[in-house]
Amino acid sequence: MSDLTSLAAAAATTAASARAAGAVPSPSPSPAPLTPVRGSLIVLEGLDRSGKTTQVKLLEQRFVEAGRSSVKVMRFPDRTTPIGQMIDGYLRRQSEMDDHSVHLLFSANRWEAAKNIHALLSSGTTVICDRYYLSGMVYSTAKGNPSLPLAWARNPEVGLPRPDIVLFLDLDEETARGRGGWGGELYEKAGMQKKVRELFWDLSMGKTGEYRQEEEDLIIVDAGPSMEEVSEEIWRKVKSRVESVDRGEVGKTVRLVS
Repeated sequence: MSDLTSLAAAAATTAASARAAGAVPSPSPSPAPLTPVRGSLIVLEGLDRSGKTTQVKLLEQRFVEAGRSSVKVMRFPDRTTPIGQMIDGYLRRQSEMDDHSVHLLFSANRWEAAKNIHALLSSGTTVICDRYYLSGMVYSTAKGNPSLPLAWARNPEVGLPRPDIVLFLDLDEETARGRGGWGGELYEKAGMQKKVRELFWDLSMGKTGEYRQEEEDLIIVDAGPSMEEVSEEIWRKVKSRVESVDRGEVGKTVRLVS
């Protein structure tokens, strides 16, 4: 055996003996990665043509790049279901409906997905929604029907999984009108979009009264800058909230609208 080999063997024997005697602590294991207590429910809202769908795709990509591959994207209305197809016909001006009736259809469309959303969140999956129940409340109320105030519009949503964060992509209606595809659907009217924007702002600032949950969950994001800048701002806000959910600071079980 060479001198170097003998020295190495002696050093290894000495180190092992020292650890056994408690003189040298064994290397501590690396901390286990944090296991989320549940998944996060993230909602992107905004005026029509505000860039929601693009930002939803970018947000999903950011989660995957961050190592969180269990992500599910959902869009409302979901036009693939029988109820969703009725809504689609209404939005495309192919049929007419009473304001209350169509509002309840929109709500039923969300309830169709509620059980699945709850199960996904409980299993640790991150759920990203392109629109959710706040759109239902605000768009129906923005019609100006005196018998369809926010309180009436909110009632059918009670019991749905509650979002952990809602980001409203804020864009003035004039800029939204200048983007491609404007005017193709029923709600893409300047007056309607202006009222929708005002209601989202009022909810975020608590000006509508008793809607504390919505005020807590809703964050306004300026959608005017470049797509990349908006994406970065969304990620910054979402990442912080999701980390809080992961640590169990936002409720260890799926929260419900109440």
